[in-house]
Amino acid sequence: MWCVPEVTTEYVARMEDLLHLYARPYRASAPVVALDERPVQLHDDARAAMPMVPGRERRADYEYKRRGTANVFGIVEPSTGRRLTHATQNRTGQAYVKALRKIAQRYRHAKTIHLVQDNLSTHSEKSLTDALGTRVGSALWPRFKIHYSPKHASWLNVAEIEAGLVARECLGKRRIPDLDTLKREVRHWRASVDRIRPFQWNFSVSDARRVFRYDGVKSARSEH
Repeated sequence: MWCVPEVTTEYVARMEDLLHLYARPYRASAPVVALDERPVQLHDDARAAMPMVPGRERRADYEYKRRGTANVFGIVEPSTGRRLTHATQNRTGQAYVKALRKIAQRYRHAKTIHLVQDNLSTHSEKSLTDALGTRVGSALWPRFKIHYSPKHASWLNVAEIEAGLVARECLGKRRIPDLDTLKREVRHWRASVDRIRPFQWNFSVSDARRVFRYDGVKSARSEH
């Protein structure tokens, strides 16, 4: 269920911006890439599991040990299914910068990279200049045209769906004990779905205007 507290002018403007973006025909010179983060709790068995043998499944005790947290960057180009989804130790500004550098390298021939993301404090040019220095950071940031999702609207970010797929299809209910294991599992999952599972976004601007009934709220396009 979508939880939309209030359909404000800002909400509508950002929503319609993303919906227009998703509806654009594919252009290699201006790819649309979505990014989102999801924390992952690391767990290990408190007792050795009973190994799997013929006729019996592997059995693990319900008790577990906490091994801290990690993070998964969901990064996907919706129209092609190309992915850079990967696991990191955390989601600090430096981790974000490394993710952006991966994207910039993947799409090094693009004139503009349309980047969909939320308005987290680390999602800014300052993270780049802090990590890379003013000259390098300020040169990298213009490679991206940023499209912020509205507050309380993670459903509008395709990378949120990507992170959900990782949680369900890759991690499931298994216990992931450490970062190396998480990185390996996410890498294998990404390789299995890369380029063969694009996203087909069907919710349009007209659908949004019908569902949310903008009465009294200007749309993004009507303000320009």
